[in-house]
Amino acid sequence: MEDNKLAADEARRAVQHESVKAEIESDVNAEIAAHAQGATRVEAQREAQIAGEFRSKAVNEVVDTEREVDRARGLARISQVVDFIFYVIYALLGLRLLLELLAARRSAGFVQFIASVTDPFYAPFKGIVPSPTAEGGYRLTIPIIIAIIVYLLLHLGIKALLRMIAHRRTEI
Repeated sequence: MEDNKLAADEARRAVQHESVKAEIESDVNAEIAAHAQGATRVEAQREAQIAGEFRSKAVNEVVDTEREVDRARGLARISQVVDFIFYVIYALLGLRLLLELLAARRSAGFVQFIASVTDPFYAPFKGIVPSPTAEGGYRLTIPIIIAIIVYLLLHLGIKALLRMIAHRRTEI
């Protein structure tokens, strides 16, 4: 959703930029043409030089804006990939937590699969705090909850960093 807002905002800014630029260029060209009719040759050359400088500056601004928009689009795509990866991690760790809460048999193939897939993400948090166990083997694995919270904070940090990089710099 944020990526769509970023793209819409960049598109709106580009259209607004083009509109203002075209209006100013039109005004400058009309003024130059009006002065050129009654101006001396030196004044006409100077006005042509100034008009060329304005054109060059306008083209450079458009090129810079296009680069910024392309960079923002690339970072938006990276942000989507980061979101997907973290959502998969959340889902797998949440599934492992649910299986632990339901006292799923560890010998079951699916339980072994989930445990083997989530072990790299869960290993740094194993044994941080004890996991309370109830009768029948039901366990509340608090380290999994801690892992999910830590990955959530990491996810938010990466997203904030990408937003800072993608933020468009404005000059006055």
